[in-house]
Amino acid sequence: MKTFLHEDFLLDTETAKTLYHKYAENEPIFDYHNHLSPREMAEHRRFGNLTQLWLEGDHYKWRAMRACGVDERFITGDASDYEKFEAWAAVLPKLIGNPLYHWTHLELSRYFGIDELLSPKTAKEIWDRTEEMMKGEGYDCVSLLEKMNVRILCTTDDPADSLEWHEKIRRDESIPFTVHPCFRPDRYILEPDGEAAHKLIEKYAAPDLNAALEKALDHFCENGCLIADHGFAGFPYLTDPAFAERFRFLGKAYAARGIVMQLHLGPIRNTSPRLLKLIGADAGADSIGRSADPEAIAAFLADLEGEDALPRTILYNLNPADNMLFATMAVNFAPAVRYGAAWWFNDNIRGMGRQLEELMETGALALSPGMLTDSRSFTAFVRHEYFRRILCAKLGRIVEDGLYPADEETLGAMVKDICFGNAVSFFRA
Repeated sequence: MKTFLHEDFLLDTETAKTLYHKYAENEPIFDYHNHLSPREMAEHRRFGNLTQLWLEGDHYKWRAMRACGVDERFITGDASDYEKFEAWAAVLPKLIGNPLYHWTHLELSRYFGIDELLSPKTAKEIWDRTEEMMKGEGYDCVSLLEKMNVRILCTTDDPADSLEWHEKIRRDESIPFTVHPCFRPDRYILEPDGEAAHKLIEKYAAPDLNAALEKALDHFCENGCLIADHGFAGFPYLTDPAFAERFRFLGKAYAARGIVMQLHLGPIRNTSPRLLKLIGADAGADSIGRSADPEAIAAFLADLEGEDALPRTILYNLNPADNMLFATMAVNFAPAVRYGAAWWFNDNIRGMGRQLEELMETGALALSPGMLTDSRSFTAFVRHEYFRRILCAKLGRIVEDGLYPADEETLGAMVKDICFGNAVSFFRA
């Protein structure tokens, strides 16, 4: 009898099964956007139980627990680790259609070899088994990443960061993958007169914020930076001259240094005053915002292109209504600009499938840079498997429906490129 997550999970055609098992399954992982802690990697942090591993900082799970009425004490409060896990186990069976149901069971299977379904009935047994396993070798954060064949990681780091933990990682010969810092200067752009901006200017003894940001970027590049990342609720390029000037300055700086610029656009962040006061930012009180302004995005990219200073760029939309906007905008500025992965609230079967379809219809899926986790969890890398299965299922269905020839060689190469090769090439890693 097949387990729930059997070997052909989500693969509903013979072509899909061939593409996944022969070409996608064993490809290494390049995760070019996540929020993992460099310090925890440098220190080879060990996790004592599933609450520490899963629930400490995963606002995806926090949101699901709140949606099911769980008291905050059992989410981010002072309940014991087992009480929090027990609360998660009670919530999970209710999440039909939610990717968290699949991710949780993929994590149990891939990291612990456990195929039982997590529920209130199985919670204690699974807790005890995994707690005992985590006492042994193979469950520090580096080993967890190695287990999933992670080859390259890019963390998300403030320009003021010393990058000391990245340096320790580079010197640690026992870490079998590379970890690159990612330059994230959003708050300096949005609050150029804020305390953080003044501290950055002071740190680099710079005459102004632009000079300080440029010196910080040089420090990042010296420490292996490949990417700059930006995440804005809106994009006021046409309405805020100061924002436009500083962002244009940074775009030119990225182009001059060969840095890829990522634009994550569309979230409304920290909407709950109660949770912001109780927990702080990134507590899981974020939503999809309004549709992006295509004219502002086009003007920004055009201004940089007009000065021969457009860096390689990846566009991400949070509002799924913007899929076609971003996919077609990327083609306008090809080959420098690519359309990125299905991001955040789109990271599910329907969201990824819809985005893949619209990218195929308006651009070139074969050049997609593939998947990322955008996660703070060291076991989130099953999401790459999830994406790969959805990708192969989508391609398999197209072939089976007679919309593309059953050319295994071409399709297999395409799958391998989307899973790993395109990202390596685009980021020049």
